[in-house]
Amino acid sequence: MSTGWIVLGVIVVLVFLAFSAYNRLVALSQRVGQAFADIDVQLKQRHDLIPNLVETVKGYASHERGTLDDVIKARNSAMSAQGPAQVSAAENQLSGALGRLIALSEAYPDLKANANFQQLASELSDLENKIAASRRFFNNAVQEYNTGIQQMPAALFAGMFGFTRKEFFDLGTSRTEVEATPQVKF
Repeated sequence: MSTGWIVLGVIVVLVFLAFSAYNRLVALSQRVGQAFADIDVQLKQRHDLIPNLVETVKGYASHERGTLDDVIKARNSAMSAQGPAQVSAAENQLSGALGRLIALSEAYPDLKANANFQQLASELSDLENKIAASRRFFNNAVQEYNTGIQQMPAALFAGMFGFTRKEFFDLGTSRTEVEATPQVKF
């Protein structure tokens, strides 16, 4: 009879550990989802700002059609991207195109002095800072989640419950492109 109680006790402990691990992993997964939603809000604001910026630049630098088209194409690609990996890649392309667009202001003093352009560029800079902060928060949430599914006892149950590793929102291979200073030639 005492063996039965011991087996029952072990089963109860295992069930408790499974429930506890599951609940913790659900909370971590929700945090990752919420962090990605925060990034998405900031990116939507940036996407909404871009047409105004392009229209302002178009008035001063209409013959820079290629750069303007690149920005619009990158924006459309970024808006249709799904999931952290695709969004990250598309946003990196958009950041590069925006960098080239902002660099145009150096070649057009009237554009650079335009109050509307200055306001839009300032808003864009503020959004870029918010996006960077949101990325850091997201990556921290992903790191905690990935660590959580690898730690014991959750590692015993994570696969059974369908919890898999999540990807970071990283600059990846395009890091050199994004960090490169745009060349301005007169």
